[in-house]
Order: sequence, then structure tokens, then C-alpha cells
Amino acid sequence: MKIFRLGFGLLLVSLLPAAAQIKVEVVPTQAQFLPDEELTVAVRVSNFSGKTLQLGAEADWLKLSVESRDGFIVSKLNDAPVQGEFTLASSKVAIKRVDLAPCFSLLKPGRYTVTANVRIPGWEQEFSSAPAAFDIIQGVKLWEQEFGVSATNPAAGEPEVRKYALQQANYLKQLQLYIRVTDAAGGKTFAVRSIGRMVSFSQPEAQLDKFSRLHVLWQTGARAFAYRIVNPDGGLIVSQTYDYTTTRPKLRVDEDGKISVAGGARRLTREDLPANSPAP
Repeated sequence: MKIFRLGFGLLLVSLLPAAAQIKVEVVPTQAQFLPDEELTVAVRVSNFSGKTLQLGAEADWLKLSVESRDGFIVSKLNDAPVQGEFTLASSKVAIKRVDLAPCFSLLKPGRYTVTANVRIPGWEQEFSSAPAAFDIIQGVKLWEQEFGVSATNPAAGEPEVRKYALQQANYLKQLQLYIRVTDAAGGKTFAVRSIGRMVSFSQPEAQLDKFSRLHVLWQTGARAFAYRIVNPDGGLIVSQTYDYTTTRPKLRVDEDGKISVAGGARRLTREDLPANSPAP
């Protein structure tokens, strides 16, 4: 019995240095996400082995798993696209960013954990991260509007029909406004993104221009308003800030269908998109 215990102890000692040579961490870029929102995690691989490693050549060098803390099974939809060879020198850290939204079914609100497993070529042992937690939260729909998108193929005939929706959700105790772009039935999602914080009494104004772009104006503070323009793919193309002066900012549509902000005063900020550009 004494010999067995001694041998087992030596086995543990032999494994400890190998486990300490590679450190794996996984960090979600946010603590909370809406269903279908881009859900990016950063996988950090630290090399303390004393030699240079070649990673990423195989498609399965990095595996990610997601579990629900609420007891239901999380369906895997696709393998994460992690392939891409790179060199990791000793005492250096590599970061691989992966969007989990296309890889797992993360539509049900609740708490989840993600774990990363790294395999080193030629090594028998895999290295795992500690589970990292994140939440899927449910937003409240404030407004929606269907719109047509010109077909890329002229022979297709009728334009594609999509739908914009504005949603609000509490993110870390701060109310946020989200834009969602889907097909007409809501079954296919093209984009979900937060476009800024908002106050609880804000009533967002939304207008579509002749290019099917969505213009949104809403209140973010006692005298501050945010203005955004989103294209039919959900891309943010304009971001501006206005202040309530003697008049309140509001959306205005002229005779030619051009949409602009009337009233208030434009305030330049670092978050402007395009940077410090004039009002469209």
C-alpha cells in the first residue's frame, strides 16, 4: 500500500509541471447579450513551456463548449472557425476571438458558461480554461417596420422584405437601446446590436429614408439625445449627439424625403461616426 501511494504521488508531481506550462483563459467581451447578438469571447493562451509552439494548423486545436446553468441542453450548430496557423513564443500570450452566436443555440434567456480546450500538437495532454459565465437577456420590443431591399440579382423580380425592430434591455443595470434586423417573418437574423444607452422615459423616433436606411433619435440624458443611421444589413453608418437647447431635437422629413435632425444643437464627441462629420 505504501508503494502504491508513493507511485501515485510521483504521477501527480509529474503532471503538475505540464499543466503549469500552458494557461488557457476564456473571457466574454460582455456580461450580457441579446438572442442572436454577436457573442464574442476572447481565448487567451499563455505559453510558459520554454519553447516556441506552432498552433492553429488543425481545425480542432481549440474547442469551445457551452453549458446552461438552468439545466437545459445547449445545441451545437456549427464548429467554431478557429483554424489559422500562428507561432506562440515562450512567455508570450496569444488571443483568439470567436463569435459563439453562429455556433450554439443561445436564444433562451438564462445564464450560461463557456469553456475552452486547447490541444498542443505532439502533446498528449489538453489544457482547459475555467468556465466563464455570461447571460442571455430578453429585450422589450418598442417599434418595428418592414422594408424592401433591392434584389442583388435583377432577374429575381420582387425585392427582398426585411424588418427593423427597436428593443430596450437592461444591461448591467443600464437601459440600452438595440436595433434588430431580420427577414419579414423574423426567422432569420441579419444583425443585433446595441446603439446606445437610453433613459426610461425616452420614446425613440424612427424613420426610414428612400434608401431603406433607418434613422433613430432618442433621449440619453436630461438634455442629451443620440442620433443613429443604420443600413439594411444592420451596419451603423452615422452616430451623432445633440443637446436640448431652446428647442428639443426631433426628426424632420423634407419634401424630397431627406431626413435630418431639427432643433437642439449638435455636440461633437469621440464616438461620432464618421468622426466629427457634419449632420447628414
